[in-house]
Amino acid sequence: MARSEQMVVGLDLGTTKTCVLVGVQGETGLEIVGVGTAPSIGLRKGVVVNLDSTVESIRQAVAEAEKICGQKIKVVYTAIAGSHLQGMNSHGIIGVKDREVSKTDVEQVLDAARAVAIPMDREVIDTIPQQFFLDDQEGVVDPVGMSGVRLEVDVHIVTAAAASLQNVYRCCNRAGLDVKGVVLQQLASSRAVLTVEECELGVVLIDIGGGTTDIAVYVGGAISYTACLPLGGNQVTNDIALGLRTPMEAAEKIKRHYGCTTSKMIDSEEPIEVPSVGGRPPRKLPRQILGEIIEPRLQEIFELANRELHKSGFYDQVVSGVVVTGGTALLPGAAELVEKVFELQARVGFPETQGSGFDAVNSPIYATSIGLLRYAADGQNSNRNSNGFKGLEMGGIFAKFTAFMKDFF
Repeated sequence: MARSEQMVVGLDLGTTKTCVLVGVQGETGLEIVGVGTAPSIGLRKGVVVNLDSTVESIRQAVAEAEKICGQKIKVVYTAIAGSHLQGMNSHGIIGVKDREVSKTDVEQVLDAARAVAIPMDREVIDTIPQQFFLDDQEGVVDPVGMSGVRLEVDVHIVTAAAASLQNVYRCCNRAGLDVKGVVLQQLASSRAVLTVEECELGVVLIDIGGGTTDIAVYVGGAISYTACLPLGGNQVTNDIALGLRTPMEAAEKIKRHYGCTTSKMIDSEEPIEVPSVGGRPPRKLPRQILGEIIEPRLQEIFELANRELHKSGFYDQVVSGVVVTGGTALLPGAAELVEKVFELQARVGFPETQGSGFDAVNSPIYATSIGLLRYAADGQNSNRNSNGFKGLEMGGIFAKFTAFMKDFF
């Protein structure tokens, strides 16, 4: 098989950056062979607000990745985020024909679970099976070929505003790309930073992006709850810009180089140089002030995420605690602040890539992009069609479910 035929591409349309990762499935695993990034100026809180600017960002990132990998990029998997996304759990039940479960029975029970009222302005982007029930047996992974008379399934359905989803497709198409699959952002990040054991025991993923904070709760190895907060790292940067009276670009650099989640971790006499506005000379300020600005905003974000966890009803079942990822998770003390707010153990989620020469991507900043590559590789290996990731083709869903349970990570 030619190298170009093995290639998979993930496109992360973030609020602050557009990232393209190119991977090739090799003998040692998924190898990253191309990386391209560009500033995102056409998105706000995960939603396209300027079509032309978004298209230009995609083109720049794609061109950079193509130059590195030496291949033309035509097909991508992309992630979607934003407060317009909604998740719900549903249950389906059917009678088994001939007392032996067939693939047709599985398709029908998944179809029954999807038979919920969805407004006309919304579209299903993913239907994720959680577990099957066969008669009185729960937790069935693959019911095909098993004997029984009643087949049931629990699923998690994710819907998006149709207009927002179509704008993502339109931007990609105008950039010369064909979107083969759309994946919920926190599900993509989960693929990159969570372990099988954490998902089985129960875990919360918090992915802090530039404009949104995406939440996913796993219980018993399956996704059980999803939510999105319209707050992210950009709000922290904005607070720094206002508090230190410095331009946004300078505030972002200060956050990355000197930021900390709590002032107690900083030497009270350590100074930092802060650029001024309007050509005025820079100033020397105590670094401790930075911690006093960052901590309240991050604590607010984590408290809202904790409220979502309690709202889900799964707080007592997340034995593994919390995994926080995204660029803001790199701030020193982020995990400790999460533990303080959630009263659960926490860690920062770093993605890992096998045999990659791009060590820089092994960072929480690229969690979504790497997760997209793994989804794409699974989709290629199971020969899914373009509808498999959108929840529009039941055979694709079944293939995804079996891959999820047998080799999710």
